[in-house]
Amino acid sequence: MSLSIRNQIVGTVTSVTPGEVMATVKVRLDGGQDVTAAITLEAVKELGLAEGSTAKILVKSTEVSLATGAVEGLSIRNQIPGTITDVATGGAMASVKISVQGGELTAAITKDAVADLKLASGSSVVALIKSTEISLAV
Repeated sequence: MSLSIRNQIVGTVTSVTPGEVMATVKVRLDGGQDVTAAITLEAVKELGLAEGSTAKILVKSTEVSLATGAVEGLSIRNQIPGTITDVATGGAMASVKISVQGGELTAAITKDAVADLKLASGSSVVALIKSTEISLAV
């Protein structure tokens, strides 16, 4: 199956914490970063996710926010440091490619945000992704 989701990074499940309907699944990317996904318990079972299994994190580029440094006092669980490799701007929006250990992420943000944050190739950034916006595949 082909997907339009640009962000697809492989990792290893390190824990599954089930709730009544939802579960949190922690995935360690090849670069060593931990990513938390909040998915349904039914999906955990259907995918056969368990500690040690391989999973691919999937996140739409529109769900990736950028910061110029680590952010404290925030409920967003996933803060992945990286370096910008490319910025392509259009009339209103921009596509920002970020090299992270173990893969690459793309963020779709406004052109104004690129200018305000002074984002350019070589800049260090932190990708912020809510755990509810991460899907998993096997």
